[in-house]
Amino acid sequence: MAKKKKQKIIKYRRPLRINIGMLIFAFIFFYMAFYIYQYMSREKVQPYEVTEGSIVKDQNFTGIVLRNETTEYAQQSGYINYYIREGKRASAGTDVYSIDETGDFAHALEENQQTQNLLSDQDLENVRKTLSGFGLSYSDMEFSRVYDAKYSLDSMVMEYANFNSQNTQEALAAEMGSTFSMVKAPVSGVISYSIDQFEGLDSTGISADIFDRSQYTRSITKAGNLIEKGTPVYKIITDDHWSLIFPMTKDNVEELGSETSLTVRFPGHDLTAVGDFSVITGTDGESYGKLDFSKYMIQFVSDRYLDFQVVVDVEQGLKIPVSAVTSKSFYLVPLEYLTTGGNSDQEGFNKEVYTEQGTSVVFVPANIYYSTDEYYYIDCDPEEEIHAGDYLVKPDSSERYQVGQTASLQGVYNINRGYSVFRQIEILAESSEFYTVKKGTPYGLSVYDHIVLDASAIEGDGELIYQ
Repeated sequence: MAKKKKQKIIKYRRPLRINIGMLIFAFIFFYMAFYIYQYMSREKVQPYEVTEGSIVKDQNFTGIVLRNETTEYAQQSGYINYYIREGKRASAGTDVYSIDETGDFAHALEENQQTQNLLSDQDLENVRKTLSGFGLSYSDMEFSRVYDAKYSLDSMVMEYANFNSQNTQEALAAEMGSTFSMVKAPVSGVISYSIDQFEGLDSTGISADIFDRSQYTRSITKAGNLIEKGTPVYKIITDDHWSLIFPMTKDNVEELGSETSLTVRFPGHDLTAVGDFSVITGTDGESYGKLDFSKYMIQFVSDRYLDFQVVVDVEQGLKIPVSAVTSKSFYLVPLEYLTTGGNSDQEGFNKEVYTEQGTSVVFVPANIYYSTDEYYYIDCDPEEEIHAGDYLVKPDSSERYQVGQTASLQGVYNINRGYSVFRQIEILAESSEFYTVKKGTPYGLSVYDHIVLDASAIEGDGELIYQ
């Protein structure tokens, strides 16, 4: 039998029938995809709400402390012990320190103290308060103050112990005779054991070299040490008046030179004070500020250099971010050319236009952004109806003014209405992040206005805002 031939089956393809529904669906799909892409890729504008605020312009300085202080020197060699703590006021004749030529007195006193409780509950409470105060003001940037605190505590404990065992000391001193001597304060004043090379310095000897702290040295003789005759052992400060002198730049002198007093803040001591202020000339011809105080000398008795801030007047106004501020150019038009159009109150100018029928004058509305005693500031945007080279006609006159002169203003973009509008600002004070601007200006900002946080995200007036 003959084999049957295989039949080849060909699939029938239906023709693509495009109807109006498919076209509409495709259009909507691509439109939505494009819109979503545009929205996702568009730079979002972040708003900022204007608030009332202020900026305190603190200026940081480092000054040197000058006092009426006298250094006292050891009259003989021996082992020294102190009886007045750092920063305490002593009257004339008060025991300040003792010199033990052999060291036997200190040994005998120590043996005697081991059998007695020489610190009362009140003494211990005072020590705890001193430690607590130091802990609250401690800073890693001023680690050297740890040693000052240690010496102060040593002197405090020694003072309490010696006061409580005064009768025992007098008996031991009588037994030892001439090998032990007690030294008293020659005059009344505040005691300090921090000795440097500036005890005799006054405001007539100021120069830039004094502020080179890399060369600064300070010595404190520890209790119990063996010292030689003539060693500086303490200094006594006889006056509560003290001065703080600091270098000033030309800008500092220009800004502060007319002041007679300044408010200063000492961050390391959590203290604010007002001092009499003057500008002096150093031996090197440079300008230096001089602050004179009659209080708080004891708080700084151990310090020679002080970091402080000068608190300049607080400027009240509207507080806005630095990033929101930009500048824009405007045409200047004399004030007398402003008029209103027809029966409306809309402000603008009479512009000279030229047609085939001849020259005529038409009213052109304009937005005023700022004004001075001579000029109005109007928009330079090419889309506006007034351009460079146009002639404006003065109302009720034949005088003409050709537009062309420009000037720039600082301002921000207001977005209260959903689109950008430039608003001029007058800066009163500034910091690294904010400006304080004048409030209540005719073409400026008001509290609770919404402005663009980053002015660089806006190209100009009238731009729709997407948030």
